[in-house]
Amino acid sequence: MITHSAYAIISAGGKQHRVKVGQRCKFEKLTGEPGESVEFDKVLLVATGDDVQVGAPFIGNAKVIAKILQHGRGDKVTIIKMRRRKGYRRKQGHRQDFTEVEITKI
Repeated sequence: MITHSAYAIISAGGKQHRVKVGQRCKFEKLTGEPGESVEFDKVLLVATGDDVQVGAPFIGNAKVIAKILQHGRGDKVTIIKMRRRKGYRRKQGHRQDFTEVEITKI
């Protein structure tokens, strides 16, 4: 187990996230119920003080374990399309699903 001053960069939901132990993060919706633990094995980088391990592209034996806190939906984003002088207007809204997790172990 790595200390609290360490951090890792993981790939989840098509994005890269910098995480530390005890941090709460929002990822793209994950499968699992609140209270369950989830494991991220696509670890790109692990840093402990001056010791830095970089994967090519992933570190083979590294993993990040997190606990699912809740599932939710983000704020509404409004999409508006309009062509001037043509009478064309479209309005659409979108709310992205997410899963909030707490990082327990690197």
